[in-house]
Amino acid sequence: MKAPAAAPPGAASPGSGPGTPPLPDDPASLTVVPARHPARWAAAAAVAVLLVQFAHGLATNPVWEWDVFGAYVFSETIVRAVWVTLQLTAYATVLGFLLGTVLAFMRLSGSPVLRTVAWGYVWIFRSIPMIVQLVFWFNLSALYERLGVGIPFGPVLWSVESNDLIGTIGAAVIGLTLHQAAYAAEIVRGGVLSVDQGQREAAAALGLPRLRQIRRIVLPQAMRAILPTAGNEIVGLLKGTSVVYVMSIGELFYQTQVIYGRNGRVIPLLLVATVWYVVLTSLLSVAQYYVERRFARGADRTPPPTPLGRARAFLRGLPAATTRGGPPARAAEPPGDRR
Repeated sequence: MKAPAAAPPGAASPGSGPGTPPLPDDPASLTVVPARHPARWAAAAAVAVLLVQFAHGLATNPVWEWDVFGAYVFSETIVRAVWVTLQLTAYATVLGFLLGTVLAFMRLSGSPVLRTVAWGYVWIFRSIPMIVQLVFWFNLSALYERLGVGIPFGPVLWSVESNDLIGTIGAAVIGLTLHQAAYAAEIVRGGVLSVDQGQREAAAALGLPRLRQIRRIVLPQAMRAILPTAGNEIVGLLKGTSVVYVMSIGELFYQTQVIYGRNGRVIPLLLVATVWYVVLTSLLSVAQYYVERRFARGADRTPPPTPLGRARAFLRGLPAATTRGGPPARAAEPPGDRR
């Protein structure tokens, strides 16, 4: 049986009709029509108009009182208040996550007593609002006038007045820490549970001690799951420190209230606090990005360049692009060579 003869170049395919033009041999001769997205462009235009209107209102509305904002944004009182806010956030973050890590492993323990105690702690401190806890610790001296160390159910060997041992800042740190530990415990527990059980079994088969398994095998892998939620929780804690205004601690929001209570400039002073909170939150987000990138090295061997790396590469390429008169054009690949 003879095979059908091949059609000459440029001839129409066997299934094409008499009015169908022949297929071109060179794909480069095809006219490329970009996809049109009218709804996307309309949405982008609407958003741009809203942004321009918002910026125009910021620039022209006299109620913002930008001169008052400029006078207070870097004032000594506000800067000291920002430092107090950072101190409260740092203390509560470190102590809260240390206690939360202990509670997380207590919940994962094989001891029913440890599991019950940890579960009860998380249940109680997640159920009570932070402001209630802060007021409670602020009034601890009404419940215990003196705190001491001694034999259980026996004589007290050493004691001190509660107000002398736990001041206003100490009560705020204790309240924030205990509240944060309840949430940190669940974050750490979720990260540990995300590590494959086979990793721990392999470490145990190699004879690694339990503590070393946790420190060298489990936690480095769990950090990839812990960090995003932990970073979000720290940002929430930074903003949550404003609740300590009920204890008359001179943090950012409290000092802002004191100032606009004296001069009546409510809007510009609230804008001062807003700008500082945005700046501090942005710095925490940048730190979170680089910490997550570091702990992702085991899973992603070729991570994308950082924003700083992209900016450096762009600046290094500017002189070469300027001397060439523009970016180099890529050579067209012959059809059929792409893999």
